[in-house]
Amino acid sequence: MTEHQTNAAAPGPDAPQDATPGIAPAGVAYPKTIKSYVLRAGRTTTGQAKAFAEVGPQFLLNYQAAPLDAAAAYGRSAPLILEIGFGMGEATAHIARVRPDDNFLCCEVHEPGVGALLKRISEQDIKNIRILRHDAVEVIDNMLPEASIDGVHIFFPDPWHKKKHNKRRLVQSPLIAKLASRLKPGGYLHCATDWEPYAVQMLEVLSAEPTLANTAEGYAPQPDYRPLTKFENRGIKLGHGVWDLVFRKV
Repeated sequence: MTEHQTNAAAPGPDAPQDATPGIAPAGVAYPKTIKSYVLRAGRTTTGQAKAFAEVGPQFLLNYQAAPLDAAAAYGRSAPLILEIGFGMGEATAHIARVRPDDNFLCCEVHEPGVGALLKRISEQDIKNIRILRHDAVEVIDNMLPEASIDGVHIFFPDPWHKKKHNKRRLVQSPLIAKLASRLKPGGYLHCATDWEPYAVQMLEVLSAEPTLANTAEGYAPQPDYRPLTKFENRGIKLGHGVWDLVFRKV
């Protein structure tokens, strides 16, 4: 595992069982039971544990199989942006700071990452983030009605490099169709990856979704709100590429 984001999502119960050429390996289904993440052991630091205790009650939301009352959760009405898998929360905290007029609903299943973001929230006095430590697909299915969100961020999901593991990749047509249905007209979906074969797959999948339109000719320029993380900067120095894709709901 590199420093790629941990994908807090898995295929939902309505995922089709037929693979799509160019999106999943030929002959490989998209089974209900395959998750795009693996829970890995990680140590929660003293500072993260303190953040859980001190600010967790304010910024952690409980999963419930009922529509999210965003106005109650954030104490205001504002555009709602879903983030799936935020890793250690470095980019998430930055984006929330530079976009104070938006609300960010962030899904992550790994405790150290959640603790790290809570620590950043506390240290940087961030008010517009709420965290769900839960599988994002269940959150989408049961807490986010159709046309209820204004944007989606999926940054550096695990690329699952080996071909036999490609079926575990998060960005596949069933999930994208589900996310597109939750976006309001004009809402956006922003993906980023540093693994070129995954970037190609992302472009194919997003382009195949009829309710989404690409904002660029192929890959998009890096939006100014998404920062370069330490991991990205190291990769760029080594000559690695980074690909952003931004599509809008039509």
